[in-house]
Amino acid sequence: MRAYEMSAAAGLESWKSAERPKPEPGRGQVLVRMRAASLNYRDLLICQGRYPFAINLDRLIPVSDGAGEIVALGEGVRRFRGGERVAGIFSQSWLGGAQVADTWQTALGGAIDGVLTEYRVFDEGGLVTLPDHLSFEEGATLPCAAVTAWNALYGLKPLRAGETVLTLGTGGVSIFAIQLAHAAGARVIATSSSDAKLERARALGAHDTINYRTHPDWEGEVRRLTGGVGVDHVVEVGGTGTLPRSIASTRPGGHIGLIGLLAQGEAIDPLAILGASCIVRGVAVGPREMFEDMNRSIALHAIQPVIDQVFGFDEAPAALAALAEASHVGKIVIRIG
Repeated sequence: MRAYEMSAAAGLESWKSAERPKPEPGRGQVLVRMRAASLNYRDLLICQGRYPFAINLDRLIPVSDGAGEIVALGEGVRRFRGGERVAGIFSQSWLGGAQVADTWQTALGGAIDGVLTEYRVFDEGGLVTLPDHLSFEEGATLPCAAVTAWNALYGLKPLRAGETVLTLGTGGVSIFAIQLAHAAGARVIATSSSDAKLERARALGAHDTINYRTHPDWEGEVRRLTGGVGVDHVVEVGGTGTLPRSIASTRPGGHIGLIGLLAQGEAIDPLAILGASCIVRGVAVGPREMFEDMNRSIALHAIQPVIDQVFGFDEAPAALAALAEASHVGKIVIRIG
């Protein structure tokens, strides 16, 4: 089978095309013919040597998010049948409940092999079925970005209809957060540096938008839009560069789902959190049960993931370069076959 491997963090040159023996499923395992994979900012961090969690660069198959069809079953498999359309969960050991201790040691495309390959064996517990209305390309966008957005909105303090959600930028997590919050009957305030991207955000369900180049102190605009109250939830993908403004945008008792590392800044003053009386929680994607809950909502509301570009399998390095350009809205996908 064909696959991509990486043995060094060499930037955009990290992924190398390779051939490997086609694997066979063992007891309790299934063989998946991978059909599509989608990229996350995490993939770029790994290639740049800036990823802060566990990673194994011994011919690592990169990329965490993929979808395909089951083509062979190992002995004793009970959860699936041949031919089912599936996606792998981000952390193969985190099936439900509170985050498990080895979350990062079992994360696809980091500590263990990912999905940028024609075939991959999974333990049957490490997969979910895709919503029927989604293509393989759309299904491949779900495991990391969509589940992360769902966890930010529902994992600790579940979003309720009529609440207000602030999203930052128009990457995969933020776009999913807009779609999921809109489906829940929440008010969404979206930020971006591009008016064209903000127009896309409005089309997807954002009620209000803020261009942070026009409004560099955008927390003041958030306060104005909420009548001085602040928002109930922030999907915080910027990190230290944006977190102080997100804290200032949040109402007392509000929730900030801390996800990303996109913007650099100074260390956070804990007094800001104390003064705002808000909750700041790190979000490490989520477990299988959360993925399954989210899929039911996606199916019910017929949510269509936003795909900016689709590349062929031979064009995978070009897809990584497109991710680095950061001009996309939603997701970048690689069609494997």
